[in-house]
Amino acid sequence: MGTRAVGNRHTQQSHSNILKNVGMSATGDSRSKSVRELERCCKGVANHWRIAILFLIAKEDGITLDQIARSLAGNFKTISEHTRRLTHAGLVEKTYVGKSVAHKLTPTGRRLYTLLSSFQHS
Repeated sequence: MGTRAVGNRHTQQSHSNILKNVGMSATGDSRSKSVRELERCCKGVANHWRIAILFLIAKEDGITLDQIARSLAGNFKTISEHTRRLTHAGLVEKTYVGKSVAHKLTPTGRRLYTLLSSFQHS
């Protein structure tokens, strides 16, 4: 077996272990997410804008939509739609503070952030 195949198997095993460690394994474990819930989470971050927003919220808990749009130099309506999708996926929680809306990661959003961060460094 070639070095690449062994390396890929090692990487897959490593990512499988990360999934288990962050509580997102698709196994029959009663604590783990169902396959449908995993699908919803994956669809929630199936866009570069949403991944960038997820990472930004992870670093700046309570960040507002205006701050997200400015930080990412994105169109306000585009950013608003992507945060809505992240909320629908159960990854982001919104809290209304006066006229502003503060965003923070849900526990599932935090675990997915941990998983995605691990891919950046592999």
